Amino acid sequence: MDLTRRSVLIAAAAAAATAVAVNSHEAAAEGTEMSSGSWHPKRAHLMTRWSRDVSPDNVWPQYPRPQLVRHRWLNLNGLWNYQITDKNQANIPGNHAGQIMVPFGIESAMSGVMKPLLPHQRLWYQREINIPSAWEGQRVLLHFGAVDWEATIYINGQHIGSHRGGYDAFSFDITKHVKAGARHTIVVSVWDPTDTWWQPHGKQTLHPGGCSYTATSGIWQTVWLEPVPPSHIEKLKMIPDLEKGVLRLEVIGRIDCKPMVVEAVARRDGAAVAHRTAPIGESMTPVIRDNLVKFFKARSAWMSSELELELENPRLWSPDDPFLYDLTVYLKDENGNVIDTVDSYFGMRSLKVGHDSMGNTRAMLNGKPMLMPGSLDQGFWPDGVYTAPTDDALRFDIETERRLGFNTVRKHVKVEMQRWYYWADKLGLMVFQDMPTGDDGNPWTDRPTSPEAAAQWETEVRNHIEQLGNHPSVICWIMFNEAFGGFDYVRNARWAKHLDPSRFVDESSGFPWHGVGDVRDCHGGVAAKFKHQFGITSEDGGWGLRAPGHTWPHAWTYHSYDPTTGKGMNFAAAQNRDKSLQIPAVDPASKAWMTREVCGLFHNFIFNTNGSAQSGDFYCQIVDVETECDGLLSYDRAVWKVQPEAIHAAIQKAWAHARKQCPELTV
Repeated sequence: MDLTRRSVLIAAAAAAATAVAVNSHEAAAEGTEMSSGSWHPKRAHLMTRWSRDVSPDNVWPQYPRPQLVRHRWLNLNGLWNYQITDKNQANIPGNHAGQIMVPFGIESAMSGVMKPLLPHQRLWYQREINIPSAWEGQRVLLHFGAVDWEATIYINGQHIGSHRGGYDAFSFDITKHVKAGARHTIVVSVWDPTDTWWQPHGKQTLHPGGCSYTATSGIWQTVWLEPVPPSHIEKLKMIPDLEKGVLRLEVIGRIDCKPMVVEAVARRDGAAVAHRTAPIGESMTPVIRDNLVKFFKARSAWMSSELELELENPRLWSPDDPFLYDLTVYLKDENGNVIDTVDSYFGMRSLKVGHDSMGNTRAMLNGKPMLMPGSLDQGFWPDGVYTAPTDDALRFDIETERRLGFNTVRKHVKVEMQRWYYWADKLGLMVFQDMPTGDDGNPWTDRPTSPEAAAQWETEVRNHIEQLGNHPSVICWIMFNEAFGGFDYVRNARWAKHLDPSRFVDESSGFPWHGVGDVRDCHGGVAAKFKHQFGITSEDGGWGLRAPGHTWPHAWTYHSYDPTTGKGMNFAAAQNRDKSLQIPAVDPASKAWMTREVCGLFHNFIFNTNGSAQSGDFYCQIVDVETECDGLLSYDRAVWKVQPEAIHAAIQKAWAHARKQCPELTV
């Protein structure tokens, strides 16, 4: 299907799911005395305009997994009961403190609670569900987009399982615990040590200030139920191969030990352009199947099938033309009957380290050296903390990057929900993806904190690479940020490259460096030239202005405007001398100053790139985050502190100059 048709189908699925979710909310209200009319968000220091669009019956209604879409699902976002107990309480609480809006962390205003969860406490969620009668004979999967950090699941009081990891998606097959047409109780308990332990937590802290911010505990991405056939597709792995003009596709499924076939159809602008079928479970010969089924009595097995979709003159994905092919994958029985269907999409693009005609080491996109003007994006929200209020809010951030003339973003020590990457794919924004860290290791000795900490970090990172690996927008994995919990830098960079050779690997953003990976990454300044690594500055700038009424209390910044001279000043040093000093406010003069500074940063980067060999420069940062006031936009995304069109024009002008010397450069 083309982009329009896919959008229509996803929207239709979301609308249908919302209707089902509304019904389930009504059923829950009847059985547990939950009333959506009594819920309202708390009031944070700042609220975004999108918070007004959120209600218990209309909270994140979109299907959460755009690259593996099914159109039958039950959205469990909305009101749940909650309770906070001692961490060591093992029994499900018999009473509740109130209602919490899922999927917003308990610390957020949008949750309706806005309380910190302390390390000695446990957070309990509870709600009732009705399994539709139409799901009879199907497997029932319970999906969580993300829960921070350790989640334990119960159905009707029975322990189902646990998961550790604050950013990766996970699922449970709850078929044997539920019955179609019946009512059931889901309970989720969460323990989150935030920044008091070694687990990956990014910039979250119990004591916000400086460059660390309010924590997110508990469910912070969509929760949903999904019926699937006993034999069904579980995941897809897509790798574009431009040299062969094919998409290499691996279809992974769980099948009931019978001969089956997968069929894949790629479409361009609505017309089928590639079609391929292949057996799944080809290794299961009749002899093996007899042994497995008749002797061992196996009922199902994990199987995969690899095939190639040949694309004649493929249209390539790039920021200038973020074209996405539509993909439908069918699982069929030996008679050709369709058992399961999923819709997806992919982009055809290649990445490698190469050299331009002037001998500079470059990041190459689709065989051409590219320049990457961009920004740092931490993914925080004043009202939702880790969770954007709506899908439109997510899209706004991506559109803002493109409006400024940026083609790349560094997603900073946070992994987003899948729909953020969907918008990056669709709108043409390349992503350098940081891996969240905690106190996992000691970078001065290069040793992990403990074997458990190292194993957990690696497990989570492998999940991130696997779960984000189909997005064409994601072009680089950043293993560590500076010296935050880093360990075994060389080993970790090497296994990541082995796991995903189709993308760049950055061993550490800023420092320390050990000479491995594809990127030499500075924070400020310009990286020295290297033959096997391209250079970027992934944190640069740091100018700030205050937007009265749109700035967090007690804000700070590194550099700001001096109204007495009309020039910049070291505001951090000035504020250290006078704690009462406030950051100068946005007005026409200060806005013009900050615009000139940012324009100059990107002009210098691109204008001088043929001599410096610098391939990327990232302004720090796209929006303010709590007290850190160096954004191009205010934290609530309401006030521009620069003129975006001027920055866009400066980038284009400098690029035109750079191409006179090196015509193959692309931005």
